[in-house]
Amino acid sequence: MLSQNETKEIDLSEDSHLTVLNLGPTHPATHGVFQNVVTMDGERIVDAEPTVGYIHRAFEKIAERRPYYQITTLTDRLNYCSAPINNMGWHMTVEKLIGVQLPKRVEYMRVIIMELARIADHLICNSILGVDTGAFTGFTYVFQEREKIYDIFEEICGARLTTNIGRIGGFERDFSPIAFGKIEKFLKEFPKVMKEFQGLFDKNRIFIDRTKGVGPISAERALNYSFTGPNLRAAGVDYDVRVACPYSSYEDFEFDIPVGENGDTYDRYLVRNEEIWQSLRIIQQAMDKIKKLPAGVYHAEVPEFYLPPKQEVYSSMEALIYHFKIVMGEIEIPKGEVYHSVEGANGELGFYLVSDGGRAPYRLHFRRPCFIYYQAYPEMIKGSLLSDAIITMSSLNLIAGEMDA
Repeated sequence: MLSQNETKEIDLSEDSHLTVLNLGPTHPATHGVFQNVVTMDGERIVDAEPTVGYIHRAFEKIAERRPYYQITTLTDRLNYCSAPINNMGWHMTVEKLIGVQLPKRVEYMRVIIMELARIADHLICNSILGVDTGAFTGFTYVFQEREKIYDIFEEICGARLTTNIGRIGGFERDFSPIAFGKIEKFLKEFPKVMKEFQGLFDKNRIFIDRTKGVGPISAERALNYSFTGPNLRAAGVDYDVRVACPYSSYEDFEFDIPVGENGDTYDRYLVRNEEIWQSLRIIQQAMDKIKKLPAGVYHAEVPEFYLPPKQEVYSSMEALIYHFKIVMGEIEIPKGEVYHSVEGANGELGFYLVSDGGRAPYRLHFRRPCFIYYQAYPEMIKGSLLSDAIITMSSLNLIAGEMDA
């Protein structure tokens, strides 16, 4: 690993023959629409230049023309591997602006959903990292467990991948007994699977040789690039938004922040695995806390932002009016300027919202962690082999939909 003040210098002999290679934008090894123009000296990367914007969808500008509720579906399509965290982060941002205080039970329900989404995201990242090193079995094995998480989401909101889950002020409905049962079953059965998954990789000589010392970044360089999430913690910095700036009552839970030492691909893999165990720990605590609270509470008292029950819409003029105003986006938000961030599965996901008092944001900016990681990617792969570049990209958990938002 390089020292903090050291840069990678490539020694080129007089006989070196440099080749420019287009890695992407459509390439099965890049897991998304990424382009990297890499300059190669044989198999070794001399320089790299990333390109951003191949699937840019102008979400921020679209949001300025949409009612607040319709923006939730845009957040689904940022990091779609853990969409519920995006949904919750957006709802919390609006709640921060309008000054809504949520019941504890609602906040604990949100924690359960967000931690399940974190587990699903980390399973995708680490299992596909295994595929990139030639180990396919772990991928097929844990994806069955990912499907069980999506079954829980489907039971709660009717959707699986792009969930549009929850509402400003809470949830659209309470968790059903079936949903709670599925969560408890997952907590009971998944640890065994996770141990077996780790057994396939943690001491696998091929996997270790392919990941240890590959794509390292120092703590200082990671901070300079504004890294967050598992990629920063793998470099040795114990920053976690859930602890540094608690939201959704995360201060009520006991959990550890896993930290690496070398900031390489192997450390990023280990940190994500340990975060899965910590997420299970948090979910179990949240389930225990919910059992001690009155049942049936699933949203705050904000009728102007919450769709009334359908039966009331059919029988009450006031409910019908609220339903119409909410669906048609006629609820005006107070003037103000707020920033709120959550600990997304791949780093700090932030929402900078400016309201001029209208029915849509005056300005909305997404802080996408993947956009930041990709800027450091050329530095991390310079001097490495082409095969190492693929594994490094995989371990950063770059999601094209989030990066190009």
